Amino acid sequence: MAAKRDYYEVLGVNKNATDEELKKAYRKLAKKYHPDANPDNKKEAEEKFKEVNEAYETLSDPQKRRMYDQFGPDGPQGFGGGSGQGPFGQGGYYSYSSSGFNGFDDFGDLGDIFSSFFGGGFGGRSSSRKQNGPRKGADLNLRMEITFEQAYSGVEKEITVTRNETCDNCHGTGAKPGTSVTKCTTCNGTGQVTQVQNTILGQMQTRRTCTVCHGTGEIIKEPCEVCHGNGTVRKQPRIKVKIPAGIDDNQTVVLRGEGEPGEKGGPKGDLYITVRIKKHSIFTRSGNNVMCEVPITITQATLGADLEIPMVDGTKVVYKIPDGTQTGTKFVIRNKGFKSVNSSSTGDFVFTVKVQTPKRLTKEQRELLVQLAKTMNEQPPIKKRGFFG
Repeated sequence: MAAKRDYYEVLGVNKNATDEELKKAYRKLAKKYHPDANPDNKKEAEEKFKEVNEAYETLSDPQKRRMYDQFGPDGPQGFGGGSGQGPFGQGGYYSYSSSGFNGFDDFGDLGDIFSSFFGGGFGGRSSSRKQNGPRKGADLNLRMEITFEQAYSGVEKEITVTRNETCDNCHGTGAKPGTSVTKCTTCNGTGQVTQVQNTILGQMQTRRTCTVCHGTGEIIKEPCEVCHGNGTVRKQPRIKVKIPAGIDDNQTVVLRGEGEPGEKGGPKGDLYITVRIKKHSIFTRSGNNVMCEVPITITQATLGADLEIPMVDGTKVVYKIPDGTQTGTKFVIRNKGFKSVNSSSTGDFVFTVKVQTPKRLTKEQRELLVQLAKTMNEQPPIKKRGFFG
């Protein structure tokens, strides 16, 4: 399977492009590659058109664009990105949305542009079909705080989500069990009514939302006693979330289908969980590398030593530093850093030694250091105080 092209390259914009620049580039390319405008090369045009749509659908959404910039077009590998199957059955996985393009319904006046360009609504869609067709449920956004160690090793957590869920009593219809929803006779089920007015310029036709059915196109004569005709009830389910090893501060985990329920048979929304990582008292992070300071004594620095270095996962690694080590010297333990979420690479553990000078010495220690200073042609101290005092 061929690798996807970079979405910014597809639209011919740079990575810092504004929303307006993205929209302008999309309009130009969508007109250029629309199949109706390329009757002699329809198959290739359809592929190009689909590619342009997919690129714009992702980059025009701030949340999806952030995930794309973070993980690329294929999503984070190894966590179900784009596969549709997550580790928790209902699509709970680490990914970003890359759903198919939904026509021009979500792009404001672009539908009107194509209507005038090709002489009719794109794909035969109409405003009434848009309003009364299947609609995806709203996405939910949460924040989660985890420890430095949990970010390093990965963790599974259980969270409580407050959301609407389909009413079990009426199965989402909003009507009392045993009754049915009827089509609104005022708007004939379209959710909109058309008014024609005579003006000096001729007849003008306007549309407005039907006041009888409030734009739903349906009438519920006997509402469900549980959800009161809404078709949904408010609940607080507990959901398991798998946080992958290597996740960084402010990165996002996406659980497919864990958002608000869809309407008219539409799919559920998604749950976006932004991860915040607590600061650690010893370790810091730089890219995928773990950084820390290790204090050593003046004798260890002078003579060399085998140091026991604590790792983030609780283990220890013995590392030999050479004699004559200076304070501020950095040492690297390979492949002991953070795993990369989207590849098989692993960072390193980098520690900086800091030589600690003693502030108090015994008489014996002081005399030994004085003798050492003499052998090194150093001027010994005159005052009766510690050599390092």
